[in-house]
Amino acid sequence: MDQLPTQTGWERELVTKLAQTNLNEARAKRRWSIFFKLLWLALAVAIFAAFMGWIGKASSSADTFGRHTALVKLEGEIAEGGKASAENINAALAAAFKDPDSVAVVLNINSPGGSPVQSSRIYNEIKRLRKDHQDKPIYVVVDELCASGGYYVAAAADKIFVDGSSLVGSIGVIYQGFGADKAMEKLGLENRTVTAGDNKAFMDPFAPMKPEQKAHLEAMLADVHQQFIKAVKEGRGPRLKENTPGLFSGLIWSGSKAIDNGLVDGLGTVDSVARDIVKAEDLVDYTIEENNFEKFARRIGMSFGAGVMQAVNKTTWK
Repeated sequence: MDQLPTQTGWERELVTKLAQTNLNEARAKRRWSIFFKLLWLALAVAIFAAFMGWIGKASSSADTFGRHTALVKLEGEIAEGGKASAENINAALAAAFKDPDSVAVVLNINSPGGSPVQSSRIYNEIKRLRKDHQDKPIYVVVDELCASGGYYVAAAADKIFVDGSSLVGSIGVIYQGFGADKAMEKLGLENRTVTAGDNKAFMDPFAPMKPEQKAHLEAMLADVHQQFIKAVKEGRGPRLKENTPGLFSGLIWSGSKAIDNGLVDGLGTVDSVARDIVKAEDLVDYTIEENNFEKFARRIGMSFGAGVMQAVNKTTWK
């Protein structure tokens, strides 16, 4: 009988501790539930803001004042939907030229080239902007690489500056593909592509290419190549040493050699051009930058939307 109060007190203490533990766990679950709900809400708001264009489109000109050199960066492959698309580069260039406080525009290029159509659109827009703003020059400054479509764009500028070790040129066009028809034949596989039109599938890698089809493709590339050459000649004018062997053959030159053959005008950096040529050291970057959501969305689109034919059959400035 003497032990009963002690036993009852022990049981009461145990029940109290269990109740308190359950209460603490319930509170913790409630806090984590609120946290994750807020996290998903913040993510939803960020996605909505990205779609509405409230974030990620940076234009520093609105936040700066006074006489300055406008800077636009063209980096990576020139392609529709990419960072260096004609849409992005042309919008940035237009804003740079339009700003009354910018006294010149520097286009900083580091690109291996890309789409002939996108490159041509940027080239033509530069020509138009130069005509509409004749008191505002545009200079190109090359980092490591200005090849193919990158050089096509650069040729529209008033002057081109490079580092001695920059790589410049590659004035040519290339079609990339493969033929697997002989491998299919050895494996006993049959190509069942059906077309209306004898040449509708002449780029099909699983069918043999006829001589007349290859001749047509070569003529088409030659036509695009001539457009490239014409743009370079018009842009560079008498500065271009057209008698340079292989100038329009797709060869590439170092920056110092490119000065000799007239592809570029001299040595320089973004800072030195702004300081010594434009005489306006303050740089304002007009480049349209992608936000993280846009980068993620574009990568997802590329991962799930790229077709086999797009991957194996590609025509680019090279």
